[in-house]
Amino acid sequence: MRTARILAFLFKYRKAGVFEGLYLDDLHVQAGEEGHGDSRPEQFVADLEALGPTFVKIGQALSTRPDMVPPEYLAALERMQDDVGPIDSATVRAVVEQELGVRLAKVFTEFDDTPLGCASLAQVHRAVLRDGREVAVKVQRPHAYDQIRADLDALGSIAGRVDSTTRIGQRMRFSDWIHEFRRTLLAELDYRAEADNLARFAEHLGGYPELLVPVPLRDLSTGRVLTMELVTGTKVTAISGLRRTEEPLGRLAEALMRGYLDQAFVHGEIHADPHPGNLLLTPEGRLAIFDLGMVAHIPPRQRDHLLKLLFAAVDGRGEDVANEGIAMGTRLGDFNEERYMREVGQLVARYAARQSTPGGGHPLSEGRLVLDLTRIATACGLRTSPELSLLGKTLLNLESVSVALDPTMDVKSVVRDHLEHVMRERLRRSFSAAAVAGEMIELQELLREGPRQLSNILSLLGDNRMQVRVAGLDDSQLLEALQKIANRITTGMVIAALIMASALVMRGGSGSGPTLFGYPAIALVLFLVGAGLGLYVVGSALLRDRRARPREQRAPR
Repeated sequence: MRTARILAFLFKYRKAGVFEGLYLDDLHVQAGEEGHGDSRPEQFVADLEALGPTFVKIGQALSTRPDMVPPEYLAALERMQDDVGPIDSATVRAVVEQELGVRLAKVFTEFDDTPLGCASLAQVHRAVLRDGREVAVKVQRPHAYDQIRADLDALGSIAGRVDSTTRIGQRMRFSDWIHEFRRTLLAELDYRAEADNLARFAEHLGGYPELLVPVPLRDLSTGRVLTMELVTGTKVTAISGLRRTEEPLGRLAEALMRGYLDQAFVHGEIHADPHPGNLLLTPEGRLAIFDLGMVAHIPPRQRDHLLKLLFAAVDGRGEDVANEGIAMGTRLGDFNEERYMREVGQLVARYAARQSTPGGGHPLSEGRLVLDLTRIATACGLRTSPELSLLGKTLLNLESVSVALDPTMDVKSVVRDHLEHVMRERLRRSFSAAAVAGEMIELQELLREGPRQLSNILSLLGDNRMQVRVAGLDDSQLLEALQKIANRITTGMVIAALIMASALVMRGGSGSGPTLFGYPAIALVLFLVGAGLGLYVVGSALLRDRRARPREQRAPR
């Protein structure tokens, strides 16, 4: 029943352009603009919300993929609401007591039944520990894990079928995206992982006193309950103009931008959802960061490519940006490199020109630039890495926070200055004693083993025993394919022989011998066998033979 409902939703929007917005003409449409009064994006979001928490999270994830979703749908997805009605207090208390293994009265002197906030997967309650500390208790909704597992299983099956039977599936690889989404979402449901993220972000951002990450209480946190320090304050979007005037908030915006750039390019982590609703301005003038359930980890090689790409972008070097995009992505069979290089160069040039034009209105932001790069790549036949679009979405959210705190802040200058700082630090660490020692050990190993390896090669050459194996062609697959072709040809020849023999027998033996339905029995049997085999071969060719997957060329790792 659930799978049928999901299929009905997909069929409803199969021709609505949700996954067909991969056109360069849409690059100039800003994500915050309305889609020409079209109500389909809003209805799409409403239907997603009606399908439950799994699809709310899918909508939030799709809002980071401009290579999949056209701009008007992105704008609607960014306005998606995750607010639902609270569950009853008795259920909340039962979940907390079951997870902690003790009665609430033994841990808390107060536990407010009215939640501070509600979402599709959890709700947060204020409580007071027996030592007087105020804490926030995040409680997962009952049966949320089982429902999400069932939804993800159904989506994985559907995505696999789409990938194998449609061109857009072969191009976008929806099953890979669902697999990555499944891993991330199930990790978000384990609140012990979120507690680890809180502790790790607090350590990494320790050099920025303007930023505050609530401390988790490990002894009172489990897979379904997270207890952390209670932080109060004003949402960034609700800061009054008077407070912004009386209290300079530009330092907070700059610290937030620098801290998140450090997280991405130094520590290799991206907070997937740093939107203004997850940030509070405390009475002490610090910026508190919440909701660290979805944190993506970036491998070191991808981290290097992202750093060089963003550095080249803010420096206006379009060709270097395009080359880094190719190095990070997967080139499909129809990849148009010339068009890709031209479009990326024009985009980066437009970005640099708008930034330097005085009084030219709102500039093309860094986040929007990165998201547009992913859309150009997909339109030109280059499958980009998910880290690129996630970085773009994170930068876009950080820029909206920066504008809310300090509308006059020059984001580009902050990004360029901090990237230069990161590059200097990386170079300094590469010449540290530990790094040099590691390189010397490898060099020593090469010098020690080199002569012996060279001697072995010369011995093999001298004895004519040198063998070179080429692994680009799989012999077993080639033989299997040839065998299938030979079987198909042989079957066709047998079928043709049976039909020809039945025709000859029917023509020459019409006056004698047994008959069936007025025809010679032997001829009729031969004809029916041949016709049946022929229909089977045709049906097998139509149903089982698949088009070859488009050739893909991954960048060297």
